[in-house]
Amino acid sequence: MSADRPGRLAGEGGGPEGGGRPHEHDQAADVEGADSPGGSGQMDAGPSGGTSEAGRDGQAVSAEEARPARAAGRATAVIRLGRPTVVERILYGIAWGLLAVVGRGWLRAEFHGRENLPADGPYILAPVHRSNIDFMMAALCTRRRLRFLAKDTLWKPGVAGLWSALGGIPVARGTADRESLAACQKVLEAGEPLVMFPEGTRQSGPVVRPLFDGPTFVQARTGVPIIPVGIGGTERAMPKGAKGIRPVKVHVVIGEPLPAPEADGARAKRAAIRAQTALLYERVQELFDDAQRHTGHPNRR
Repeated sequence: MSADRPGRLAGEGGGPEGGGRPHEHDQAADVEGADSPGGSGQMDAGPSGGTSEAGRDGQAVSAEEARPARAAGRATAVIRLGRPTVVERILYGIAWGLLAVVGRGWLRAEFHGRENLPADGPYILAPVHRSNIDFMMAALCTRRRLRFLAKDTLWKPGVAGLWSALGGIPVARGTADRESLAACQKVLEAGEPLVMFPEGTRQSGPVVRPLFDGPTFVQARTGVPIIPVGIGGTERAMPKGAKGIRPVKVHVVIGEPLPAPEADGARAKRAAIRAQTALLYERVQELFDDAQRHTGHPNRR
């Protein structure tokens, strides 16, 4: 891994190598409880030292104290677990078909490495993230119904039920959202594949940004493989701030699965999670570079 790759801005933590990691998914710090989930069934993991948010009087409040306020703002966000209903299957099939028309027709999307996707059973799909249409490219990797994490602000009255029916899992960005992470674990334990963008939110440029430990932490809890994915061309097709999708070529490269590492003891598990995140970073960057080369616009660093 290049030593001079850019890290997060001050206060956001470092990359998978070096001193720090992005604090949003710093679950590795609490991995001592990885083998003993709390009684509520939620993941007993959170930012080491606790994150804080500004209260009404300008004073910092803990993440736990801020949770009711966040919950009030996402009251319409419903996390659906269990097998999809017939209606949900139909909705997902219709949505997939429409996305295929756009992806294959408008964007001339090509996919390499689909043989690396398990035909059944759970796995975590971990793509690079450069555009809003990366969700579409991830969905088109397979005909299987994928579950995915999305910012909870999308769950607005009138469309909240649709997002949930299509497999969405709301997540509060900027926090270690225990509810969403617990849902990720349950989704995988139920045998469904899950999309987790390890960079978190959309990024820009040819260099993969430091990854959150979220995907590797969930992998450590469930034992499912992580499948890295490189997506090339989507930032040109729909960069940040764009209102429409330009008809440029998109290429998707699906990498070989990364099996869950084996480790005994809390310290060893923490080290394994961080090492797996570093390995995932390398694979995602390699696949991103490969995908960009196929579009005719190679990454230049």
